[in-house]
Amino acid sequence: MAVAALGTAAALIAPTAAAAQPAAAQAAPISAAAWAAGTRAYLVITAPGDTSAVRAAVAGNGGSVFASYDAIGVIVAHSTSATFAATLRQVAGVQQVGATRTSDVPADAYNPALPANPAQTSTTLTETNRWDMTRIKADQAWAVTTGSATVKVGVLDTGVDDQHQDLAPNFDAADSASCAYGKADTRTGAWRDVDTHGTHVAGTIAAAKNGKGVVGVAPGVKIASVRIAEPSTTLFFAENTVCGFMWAGDHGFKVTNNSYYTDPWQFNCPDNVDQAAIIEGVRRAEAYAESKGSLQVAAAGNSNYDLANKTTDSASPNDSTPGTRTITNACIDIPTELPGVVTVAAMGNGNVKASYSNFGRDVIDVAAPGGDGADGVYSTLPGGKYGTKSGTSMASPHVTGVAALIASTNPTLTPADIRARLAADATDTPCPSDSRCTGTTANNAFFGDGQVDALKAVGGTTPPAGPYFENLTDVAVTDNATVESPITVTGVTGNAPTALKVGVDIKHTYRGDLVVSLVAPDGTVYLLEDFPDSDSTDNVLKTYTVNASSEAANGTWKLRVRDIATQDTGKIDAWNLTF
Repeated sequence: MAVAALGTAAALIAPTAAAAQPAAAQAAPISAAAWAAGTRAYLVITAPGDTSAVRAAVAGNGGSVFASYDAIGVIVAHSTSATFAATLRQVAGVQQVGATRTSDVPADAYNPALPANPAQTSTTLTETNRWDMTRIKADQAWAVTTGSATVKVGVLDTGVDDQHQDLAPNFDAADSASCAYGKADTRTGAWRDVDTHGTHVAGTIAAAKNGKGVVGVAPGVKIASVRIAEPSTTLFFAENTVCGFMWAGDHGFKVTNNSYYTDPWQFNCPDNVDQAAIIEGVRRAEAYAESKGSLQVAAAGNSNYDLANKTTDSASPNDSTPGTRTITNACIDIPTELPGVVTVAAMGNGNVKASYSNFGRDVIDVAAPGGDGADGVYSTLPGGKYGTKSGTSMASPHVTGVAALIASTNPTLTPADIRARLAADATDTPCPSDSRCTGTTANNAFFGDGQVDALKAVGGTTPPAGPYFENLTDVAVTDNATVESPITVTGVTGNAPTALKVGVDIKHTYRGDLVVSLVAPDGTVYLLEDFPDSDSTDNVLKTYTVNASSEAANGTWKLRVRDIATQDTGKIDAWNLTF
């Protein structure tokens, strides 16, 4: 089974619970009756632009066009002929042809069944600070931003349960689809999970900050599901990945998460005609997505393998009978090792490489918590459930979430800019006593540029060491009304400091209506901000500094929010005081 969670590249399960002109000129639907035993899939590579001549050649040489991506010159072809690839390689205008699998295309490709829509179970679990989030300071970054709803993140995976109580608030159905078999299927629910892996990944990225279950790294951004895993096998073939990247580029995804490798080859080698076409087709699609403003983040894999010193591959092809072959560094894990992709290694609970994580000098870009042993990553599962998994599949979405926070605070940054910020703001992590870890503290084979730091990435600083108090209870902010949320401070000696930090998280659809103040225990009112009436921005996610040195620290402080207009409402989601 080649779900990233179970076999291909990226996760280990613990035993616990749009563009004006689309880039894809899709072929007309093919009826189920057109399928025949022995049908194989191919990538046909030609010059970008008008592919009509090569599409005609496909049809004239024993094949059919299943999908066509003219913007990158990639055609997905099907044929039952054993000589199809060799024949087509001789056609003028055809640059490469490669079989994408060593098994037949399933009949389901011609009439895909919709994934199951699981019944939902409500939870009584409340959000807590989890070890993986505190490791990367995501919980502190939320005082700066929880992410912008204008930032869309694509989960290219086994699908996502869009009705899960922690994912539904942030789910973007309009930009979700299935790319299984290599052609976009936009029917409602086609994007749903055919496993559990994609839903778990989605929760780590952007589970809502709603007081229940878990919180994602960027709980304010939008997530879209692009299911690229096929049902039954849960394999991620090249045509599916091409479709996923093209969809990401055409639908404005700022970041995509890729916790898989492109099946059936763990490594694709350029001296093999089939694998060379796979490399080129996926490379073009990834480059297209990046050219449209999308950064790809990918898991490094779970084989404890040195990606900088490749010698053998014993896991391929995983859609038929794997064998052992000799390889070199010219053979690459895709999309993980494609140019521009952020490659993520996994860490356990501490400054340690996860035992299973792949590594490699100048291959790994950054590292993040992926879990190991008893310390897994806890996140969402289909049907309103939650559970723990470990793997580089779980590390990658932490980095994707941080990238989404960076994009939220700096919307003009390019993919290259975000990639550079992830590296520059990462926490340097030295090598352990392990000869395989070469390099320096600043950059090495196990951790790349270090463990990602969400707080630093959004321009925040570590809170003072003084006492910290927080109120997470929601308080509704209604039209033309004043509301307050209290925090009772105890155990602090003397007066409040000259730089009392007041962290504010208010969800509101028009903050120009708001006047925000801090009320001291003796009733003194400190104005934090009276927003201009014309400020139409959503939400208040700020940390204010107040000189409250004349106030006794102990007592009940209040955050006061006044709404001075009609139509737009919201809530005090959370606020905190740091003395």
